[in-house]
Amino acid sequence: MTDYDSPPRVAYFCMEYGLHESFPIYAGGLGVLAGDLLKAARDLSLPLVGIGILWREGYTSQFIGEGDWPYDTFPPTDTSVLQDTGVQVEVSVYDKPVPVKVWKTQAFGNAPLYLLDTDLPGSDFGWITRRLYGGSSHDRIAQEIVLGIGGVRAIRALDLSIEVFHFNEGHAVLAGLELIREKMQAGASFAEAWEQTRNEIVFTTHTPVMAGNESHALDLLQQLGAHNGFTREQLVQIGGDPFNMTVAGLRLSHLANGVSKLHGLTARAMWQDVTEHAPILAITNGVHQRTWQNQEIRQAYENNQDLWEPHQRAKKALLAEVKRLTGVNLNPENLLIGFARRAAPYKRSDLIFTRPEIIEPLLEEQRIQLLFSGKAHPQDHAGKGIISHIVGMSRKYPQSVAFLENYNMRIGRLLTSGCDVWLNNPQRPLEASGTSGMKAALNGVLNLSILDGWWPEGCLHGVNGWQFGGGYAGPGQESHDLVSLLDVLLNEVIPTYYHDRSKWVRMMRASIEMATGMFSSERMLREYYNLLYQPATTHKRLAAEVEKISRH
Repeated sequence: MTDYDSPPRVAYFCMEYGLHESFPIYAGGLGVLAGDLLKAARDLSLPLVGIGILWREGYTSQFIGEGDWPYDTFPPTDTSVLQDTGVQVEVSVYDKPVPVKVWKTQAFGNAPLYLLDTDLPGSDFGWITRRLYGGSSHDRIAQEIVLGIGGVRAIRALDLSIEVFHFNEGHAVLAGLELIREKMQAGASFAEAWEQTRNEIVFTTHTPVMAGNESHALDLLQQLGAHNGFTREQLVQIGGDPFNMTVAGLRLSHLANGVSKLHGLTARAMWQDVTEHAPILAITNGVHQRTWQNQEIRQAYENNQDLWEPHQRAKKALLAEVKRLTGVNLNPENLLIGFARRAAPYKRSDLIFTRPEIIEPLLEEQRIQLLFSGKAHPQDHAGKGIISHIVGMSRKYPQSVAFLENYNMRIGRLLTSGCDVWLNNPQRPLEASGTSGMKAALNGVLNLSILDGWWPEGCLHGVNGWQFGGGYAGPGQESHDLVSLLDVLLNEVIPTYYHDRSKWVRMMRASIEMATGMFSSERMLREYYNLLYQPATTHKRLAAEVEKISRH
């Protein structure tokens, strides 16, 4: 047993990791958050490792095709950054043995990341780890068997001494079943093994939409072998019927968390009827400063120098890339508003266009310029329709609207350092946290956002950015938010940009100060250790001491 003052040794399970655009085993914010956390662990020399999957085709590369409709390609993942651990484990899918190879990478300034791979010579199961978030429920369950059950078995084979298992979203909860199974094999009853396992698991929930929390039919879990030897009744006790992955995560863990203070409230309300679930705390997400902050802007901020000139250089670099990719010439002197995130209806990417009599004259005069990017899930036709509408607007106003296809971490860095304003208008309270605005704030790009996710914790209206909507979440929310957005844009944002440069630069500095102090991945990871990992470890260690004493 380790010394009580030593930091707990943690295994962090996640379906995706965004470490660099050259290694696209991530789809979006969930993966980039996981990648930032691993980088923070490396920076802080904390004993945390990542457990994930080597997606051989990664996530979609998405481009604009005929009729302005997005299409998808799936290029192979570059594996040159991987080290062969020499370890191979086995899981069972459809009652057949599936070999799983374990790779490792620390190539991006990150703590060790172990990636599980079924695409092996001679294996018929390469389809399992071929494509992130692709395929049917059968594919997803097989992937979750590899991540959860295979992840625990990889940890044992690698001889990693892990004290806390952190499940980032419900994809990893089958690891909890494997931990219970281990203890039952050692002689514990199901109830005893479950209680012991709770003491070593913590769980993060992200999705504040009930329908977005994954669930599976019990028959399907048993058909694929995800039940891992447990009876139907035992599965129902853990995850219900159908088996809800978030419910299982909450019941398998000692402590859980939402990813912003507002989301913590939302999550507690969502799951209040679930019996015997872990307390849900709130630990707000953060971003990795060295990855996302422009170096010149950081130096100017730290040396108390002028921020406008390095910002303009970042803006011109962004506009040069816009010109290269789209042929559109945006004006570096005019207000540039950025919007880049996953194309999902609740994020309302094209909300700003819904009062054309107000917004279109501003576009025609280039009083404002709008720069968009983002991807839709390959099977999400509604999301692709949103992108198609935005691309259509860029055709109508080529002098002031542009869309950058195939959104990735590189484009994200350019946008969040080169825009003047970062727009965010989700349907409150459906944005659990959101991190793109934190990245923008780190660079002095001023947030113009709904009070949802992280922004209620950081916003000082007119000081480090602006809010609109006032936190309203009732009937007629879309109309209410649109009127408020246009009011703040016309009467505060535009006049300040064009007529009060000194105030704008003061706001930029206040934005960077806020983001650096409150929304870094280092702060987030310290809170994980202090509020989740250390309490779980202390509880586990004390339980072990009590059991040891009782035996004597």
